[in-house]
Amino acid sequence: MGQKETFGRVLRYIKKYWLYLAASILTAAVTVALTLYFPILTGRVIDLVIDRGRVDFEGVFAILIEMAVVAVITGVSQWIMNVCNNKMTYRIVQDIRNEAFCRIEILPLKYIDAHSYGEVVSRVIADVDQFADGLLMGFTQFFTGVITILGTLGFMLSVNVTVTGVVVLVTPLSFFVAGFIAKKTFTMFHLQSETRGEQTALIEEMVGNQKVVQAFSHEDEALAQFDEINERLQDCSLKAIFFSSLTNPCTRFVNNLVYAGVAVVGALYAIRGGISVGQLSCFLSYANQYTKPFNEISGVVTELQNALACAARIFALIEEEPQTPEPENAVVLQNVEGRVELSHVDFSYVPDKKLITDFNLSVKPGQRVAIVGPTGCGKTTVINLLMRFYDVDRGKICVDGLDIREVTRKSLRGNYGMVLQETWLKAGTIRDNIVMGRPEASDDEVIAAAKASHAHSFIKRLANGYDTVIGEDGGSLSQGQKQLLCITRVMLCLPPMLILDEATSSIDTRTEIRIQKAFATMMQGRTSFIVAHRLSTIREADVILVMKDGNIIEQGNHETLLKKKGFYAKLYESQFAS
Repeated sequence: MGQKETFGRVLRYIKKYWLYLAASILTAAVTVALTLYFPILTGRVIDLVIDRGRVDFEGVFAILIEMAVVAVITGVSQWIMNVCNNKMTYRIVQDIRNEAFCRIEILPLKYIDAHSYGEVVSRVIADVDQFADGLLMGFTQFFTGVITILGTLGFMLSVNVTVTGVVVLVTPLSFFVAGFIAKKTFTMFHLQSETRGEQTALIEEMVGNQKVVQAFSHEDEALAQFDEINERLQDCSLKAIFFSSLTNPCTRFVNNLVYAGVAVVGALYAIRGGISVGQLSCFLSYANQYTKPFNEISGVVTELQNALACAARIFALIEEEPQTPEPENAVVLQNVEGRVELSHVDFSYVPDKKLITDFNLSVKPGQRVAIVGPTGCGKTTVINLLMRFYDVDRGKICVDGLDIREVTRKSLRGNYGMVLQETWLKAGTIRDNIVMGRPEASDDEVIAAAKASHAHSFIKRLANGYDTVIGEDGGSLSQGQKQLLCITRVMLCLPPMLILDEATSSIDTRTEIRIQKAFATMMQGRTSFIVAHRLSTIREADVILVMKDGNIIEQGNHETLLKKKGFYAKLYESQFAS
C-alpha cells in the first residue's frame, strides 16, 4: 500500500470523528489567535513605558489585566484541544485494532500458517502504537502550526507589508527542505517497521519454545539469528533517525534567516520612523512565532512518515483476503444425525503439489471411523476438511446430505467435538477452560465431565481445584494433564459428531485404558473420526481407513484388514511384532 493510499485510508477513519476534529480545529484557532494577540498587548505596554517619566501606569495596569484574561482563555482552549485530540486518536486506534482482530478471526488458516504469530502480533500492537503516537502529534501540533503561520502572516501584514514580504520570500525554502527529507524517511521507517516485526516474531518463537531450544543446544544459533536481525534493525533505524533528525536543524537554519531578515529590515524602518519600537518588538515576536511552527511541523512530518509506514502494515493485514464468505441463505445445522459423505474430493496446500485426489468416503450415523497411515499421508488434512478449516479444491463434503459450504461454519463446528494432539488452553481458571464450549454449564456438570475423562482427581489436587488459575497454554501443567482438560471440554459438550486426532498421545497407558472406555461410552450413537498411530486404540472401530499418499488404499474393520495381510497388517505387525 502506497503513502497516498494509506493517508486516504487514515482520513476515512478520521471522518467518523469529525465533531472532535472540528472542535480541535476551532479551539486551535482560538488558542493561536489569543497567542498572537499577546505580542500586540506586549508592544502596547512597551510603547507606554518608552520614555523616562512618561509611564502610563493606568494604561499598563489595564493591559496587564487583559493579558491575564487572554492567558487563562488560551490555557482552557489548549486543554480542550488536547482532550479532543486524545479522544479522537485513541478511538481511531481502538477502531483499527478491533477491525484488525476481527479480520484475524476470519482469515483463512493458510494465512496464519504462512505468517509467524509474532509478526502478526507486532502489527496489531507495536505498529498501531507507533501509528497512535504519530497521529496524536499530528493532531496536536499540525493544526496549531498551520493556523499560527496563517495568523502571524495576517497580523504582520496589518503592521507592515514590506517586512512581511521578507518573511514570505524565504518561507518556500523551509517547505522544500522538509519535503525532500520526508520522502527519504518514509522508506526507511517502513523498512524499520518490517524488521521490527521480524524481530518480534523470532523472540516470540524462541521464548515460546525455550525448552526445545535448550534441549537441542540451539542457543548459539538463536543468538546469531537474533544478532543478524538486530543489526539490520539497527542499520535501518539509524538511517531513519538520521534522515528525520536532519529536518529540524535544516528548518531552524531557514527560520533563523527569516528572523535575521525581519530584524534588519524592521530596524531600518524603526530608525526612519516607519514603525515604533513596540511594533518592532511585536514584529520580532511574530517572526519567532511564525518560524516556530515550521520546526514543529517538520517534526510532525517525520513522525507522520513513521505513523504512515506502520499504518500501511496494519492496513495490509486488514485488507487480507478473508475466508470464503458464507452464502446469504446458509443453513444452520440442527438435529444432526451424523451422516457424512466425501465425494471425489481433491485438495492440496500448494497448488503444484497434489495431496488428496479423488477421495471418497461414506460414513453412516453413529459409525466409528478410524484413519491410519504413515506420517504425511493426509490424515489430519481430512480432519481439516471435515471442520472446514480449509475448503476442498474439487468435489464436496456433505453432512446429512447438505454440502458443508452451504451451511454456517458456526453450526458445522458446533456439531463436532474435537480433541487434538496439540492441546490449547487459555490463561484463566481450570473451569474457564472446560466450559469453553458450554459457558452456561453448572458445576455438577463440569465435575461429571471431569470424572468421565479422569481429570477430576488431578484437578482436586491443585491449590484451588477448579478455580486454580493457569497461565497461557496450561502453565505448569504436564502435557498429559492439559490433554485431559481438552478431553473434559468435549465430554461436557457431547456433540453428535466427534473428532479425536491422537487424543491420548500424551497420556500414560493406564489412564489411556480408562479414557478409551470413557470414549467408547461417549461415542455410542455418535459419528466419530479417530486418527491414531497406536493401532491398539482403534481395534473397536467400525471402519478403518488406511491412507497412503492422500488416497484410501484399504478399508474394513480390524479383523478383515489383518486377514488381507496388506499395508494395515504390516503396520500392525510392526507395532506388535513381539
